[in-house]
Amino acid sequence: MIYYIESRDTDPSRNLALEQFVFDSLDRKHNYFMLWQNHNAIIVGKHQNTMEEINAAFVKENGISVVRRLSGGGAVYHDLGNLNFTFITDADKQGGIDFAAFCEPIRNALLSFGVPVEISGRNDMTVDGKKFSGNAQYIKEGRVMHHGTILYDSDMSVLSRALKPGDDKIESKGVKSTRSRVTNIRPWMKTGMSVTGFWTALKDFMISAFGMEELTLGPEQTAAVEALKEKVYSRWSWNYGNSPPYTLRKARRIEGCGKVEILLDLGKEGVINNTAFYGDFFGSREPAELGDLLKGRHLEQGELKEALKDADISLYFHALDIDAFLALLLE
Repeated sequence: MIYYIESRDTDPSRNLALEQFVFDSLDRKHNYFMLWQNHNAIIVGKHQNTMEEINAAFVKENGISVVRRLSGGGAVYHDLGNLNFTFITDADKQGGIDFAAFCEPIRNALLSFGVPVEISGRNDMTVDGKKFSGNAQYIKEGRVMHHGTILYDSDMSVLSRALKPGDDKIESKGVKSTRSRVTNIRPWMKTGMSVTGFWTALKDFMISAFGMEELTLGPEQTAAVEALKEKVYSRWSWNYGNSPPYTLRKARRIEGCGKVEILLDLGKEGVINNTAFYGDFFGSREPAELGDLLKGRHLEQGELKEALKDADISLYFHALDIDAFLALLLE
C-alpha cells in the first residue's frame, strides 16, 4: 500500500522532522508519498558547510530559515511558490542512488499538465534547459527517502540572492548567476492555476496513478514529530555546526559526483589525526567511516590504499572510485 501524507504546516524544521519520522517510525511494509511546503528557507545538504552555501547577511536581514536535511546534495531555496515532494520506500537490492525512478512519476504528472519536462544531469528536472527541480536521496537500512523541489511560482529575485554559488561551480559550469539557471513552471502549464490549485492537481494525479490512500498522523505521532524537531532540526549545532581545525584542505568538483571537500588535520611526519568531509555529493554510507580508516595513516599513496582496500568508495561518494578518491587526497 502507498499512503499519501501532506503537511499544511510551513515550518521547515517541523517538515523535515516529519519526513524523518515517517522514514524511521511508520510501518516499513508500506510506502509513503508526501507533499509539503516551507516558508522562506534554505535547505542545505547533509554534508555541506552551511556558511559557504548561503549569503548570511541577506538571510539574516530577510528572516530566511536555514535547516539541514538528512540527504546529501546541494542547497535549495524554498518559499510558498515552491512545492516539495517525498517518496519513502524500499531501496533497490544494491542500495544504490537512482534519481530517475522517482522523478519519472512527477515528470508524467507534469507532462499531463502541459509542462515539457526532462530529467537531466545528476539529479535535476528541467524545462527549456532550465532547472525547476532539484532532488536528493537518503538511504538507510534498506529504505530510501527521495525528495525534490518543484519551483512553481517562486520569487527568483530572493532565490538568487539567498544562495551563494561556489567558485568551483561557476568555473565548471560557466554559471553567471543562480537566477539564470532556474525557472518556474507556472508559465508552462496548459491550464492557469494557483500554487494551491497545482498542489491539488498533483495530489489527485498521484493518488489516481498509484491507488494511494490518505493517512493522517495521530496526536502521539504528531508529538513525536515535534520532539524530533526540537531535538535536531531546530538546533544550531545541526543546521550550522562548526568546522573542525585542519592543516590541509583538498577540494574538487568531480563530474558525476559533485563537490568533495576534505579537511585533514595532520600531525608529525604527515600522520592523519582527523578528517572531515563536506560537499554536495550523495552516498548511502557516512563518509566519517572513511575518516576512521585513515586515522593514524601517513598521507602516502601506498599506506592510504592499504587502509581503504576493503572500502567501497562509491557507497560514500556516488560515482567516485578509490583511484579518484586517492588522487584528491594526494593532489
